[in-house]
Amino acid sequence: MEIRCEFEENRRFLREYRSDKEPVLTIEPSVEDILAMQRELDAMTGRHTEYSAIFLENNTIHALLAEKLLDFDVLLFHGSALCMDGKAYLFAAKSGTGKSTHARLWREEFGDRVWMINDDKPLLRVQKEEIMVYGSPWCGKHHLGRNACAPLQAVAFLERDQVNHIEPMERRKVFPLLMTNAYKPSKAASLQKVMNLEKVMLERTAFYRLGCTMESEAARTAYRCMSGED
Repeated sequence: MEIRCEFEENRRFLREYRSDKEPVLTIEPSVEDILAMQRELDAMTGRHTEYSAIFLENNTIHALLAEKLLDFDVLLFHGSALCMDGKAYLFAAKSGTGKSTHARLWREEFGDRVWMINDDKPLLRVQKEEIMVYGSPWCGKHHLGRNACAPLQAVAFLERDQVNHIEPMERRKVFPLLMTNAYKPSKAASLQKVMNLEKVMLERTAFYRLGCTMESEAARTAYRCMSGED
């Protein structure tokens, strides 16, 4: 896709994802799109904040991208995605729970076998044959990620605990969590697309609830189960 930015800062932000391929669509934030983003951010915080024009443009591009990609069966997901031995593992949790810390434990425990796909907003291409996890420029405050992809092995929803444990989740309990962590459009037609993609995920992917400490054993516990080693 072609993304047209007003500000050089946002062109630099996106540059690692530049491609020579012919674009199939164009994203160019309008004044109305920018104002809508300001209203959305105000609604989220409950007060008006004066954001920079660069920040508003960046967030508007992000929102327009998430909407457009639904037409290509691609779902923006809030989580931390890593690749180990050629397979992607995705961790989701409430902000501050420790999903990025858990991903760091995998890197420390397994070394060069692990690399980060995206530490905040990976993209999931959801197809009946396979679900692929892609990086995106929006990769968290530590900028952990790369322009690469891997097939999804499993998803874990994290909770802090005093003891490390992991259990498979029933599908009926997974769906509300998918809705919480995936892109949530305001348009009914787009929301239906999101729900359809999430239903395919339920059919194609293993989901787990992971109770974990912030110690290396948590990574070993999660990997043994999510990889199918146990």
